[in-house]
Amino acid sequence: MGVMAMFPLGSVLLPGGVLTLHVFEPRYRALVVDCIEADDHEFAVVLIERGNEVGGGDVRREVGTVAQMVQVAELPDGRYAVVAVGTRRIRVNAWLADGPYPLADVEDWPDADPDSDGLAALVEEVASRVRRAAALASELGDPVSDQNDELSDDPLVASYQLVARAPVGDVDRYDLLAAAGPMERLTTLRDRLDDLDALLLFRLNDGER
Repeated sequence: MGVMAMFPLGSVLLPGGVLTLHVFEPRYRALVVDCIEADDHEFAVVLIERGNEVGGGDVRREVGTVAQMVQVAELPDGRYAVVAVGTRRIRVNAWLADGPYPLADVEDWPDADPDSDGLAALVEEVASRVRRAAALASELGDPVSDQNDELSDDPLVASYQLVARAPVGDVDRYDLLAAAGPMERLTTLRDRLDDLDALLLFRLNDGER
């Protein structure tokens, strides 16, 4: 695929997800300007493993998501308000020098074609588990995603939707992004929900509010 502008963040963008950014650092303002001028209006988002979003010096994960800018507004103070949508996965082959902003040599990394046997049933099972975990987390006052939108009939798309809805942290979300395909993603999410359910029930039974 080649060299791509990179935007390391402390959160995970999934394919199909919406990303809103308020861009104020000079290097990322330059990234936005270059992406506006490019035909595809794309950059890639990767999770920061250690360090901060501001100032550089961070350690970055190797799997990310291409973000396509769909709305950009330049604010009076020179900042940019950006809305972008995750489109597809990429894998970093090599990080290049951060000038004028982070750059990497990347390749598209499509999900593996799933074995369809049992996949639809697995989607339904995991969807039920996600709703249960979200209900428990909501009872505890934790922030949860909207659970009301219909799941896609495409198991690949549904696997990413369920990751987005599950009340899991960004390290788990990254591992699920990096799963080989929807079958592995859903079975891994189901396993993570086992641990999450136990934790949420412990907090409820312990009277945490």
